[in-house]
Amino acid sequence: MAYEKDTPIKRTIRRKQLREMVPLADSTIYEMEQRGEFPRRFALSPRCVVWDLAEVEAWLASRRAAPVNRAQSPDVRLRRSRPVREPGLAQAAASKAG
Repeated sequence: MAYEKDTPIKRTIRRKQLREMVPLADSTIYEMEQRGEFPRRFALSPRCVVWDLAEVEAWLASRRAAPVNRAQSPDVRLRRSRPVREPGLAQAAASKAG
């Protein structure tokens, strides 16, 4: 098999190396792949999937450059009921504090 000299050999990483680089759960990575928000994995064999290292590094760089919008805190004034506490816990906490 002859290889062209100008074709770069892509470096690939397996799941363990990916998890060291990207601290997300497997299910989160899978969902992001399905939505097109994360580099797609590809199969080397029926039991071995890998990711292109350059694509993952580019994804990390783009995430670092653009801030992620955080979810808003819930407005507690809009809740329908107050949190329920056990009666004994409130008295025990008050006696320890005073």
